[in-house]
Amino acid sequence: MLKAVLFDLDGTLLPMNQDGFTHGYFKLLCRKLAGRGYEPDQLVKAVWKGTGAMVKNDGACTNEEAFWRCFTGIYGEDALRDVPLFNAFYANEFQQAKALCGCNPKAKEVVELSRALGFRVALATNPLFSAVATESRIRWAGVEPEDFELYTTYENIGYCKPNPAYYAEILRRMALVGSECLMVGNDVGEDMVAETLGMKVFLLTDCLINKDDADIARWPHGGFDDLMAYLRREAGQC
Repeated sequence: MLKAVLFDLDGTLLPMNQDGFTHGYFKLLCRKLAGRGYEPDQLVKAVWKGTGAMVKNDGACTNEEAFWRCFTGIYGEDALRDVPLFNAFYANEFQQAKALCGCNPKAKEVVELSRALGFRVALATNPLFSAVATESRIRWAGVEPEDFELYTTYENIGYCKPNPAYYAEILRRMALVGSECLMVGNDVGEDMVAETLGMKVFLLTDCLINKDDADIARWPHGGFDDLMAYLRREAGQC
């Protein structure tokens, strides 16, 4: 019996073109840090390497720790003095990145519907960002952090998608088994892997990412209206 719905954020509840968002976000970050002597190309490469370290993280430390261990390996331990500057960026200039995203009112509607149907709701967004940046993006989508029982950030977990251990950790924290959960996401490679833990999955196709050109007919899929109809069926309402 379905007990919980896990939602992805970027490209799912928050419409976006991933490449366009990343390019604009890096531009803002480089502008912020230019005065501290960070050369833009090198900074972008360092952030990508730090991202790679988080994706490879095996739970031995938080993703935050994995990122800064990698980042200081490039720039030296003195870079830790700039942590407050990074935090200030996400609290301030990063907010301009909202203009790089869309907003679909049905995102709020589907979260509210899930709760109204009696499902527990969590946000299974890839934890590559800080809590401040994650909470901002949640609000950009038209919902609130408080709408979710759990949401993952780089401070509070030590795994990333597409590692199944990421989903296993969410199940552990929510005291659930895979068959009791539905994972909703737009990325075939990162989100549909949840089914390896026995989860049901729904592929939201509004901002579909399908890098390997998989046949999506194997999964329930469609837009928000299709998703809401699916949820009602799971709740026995139709």
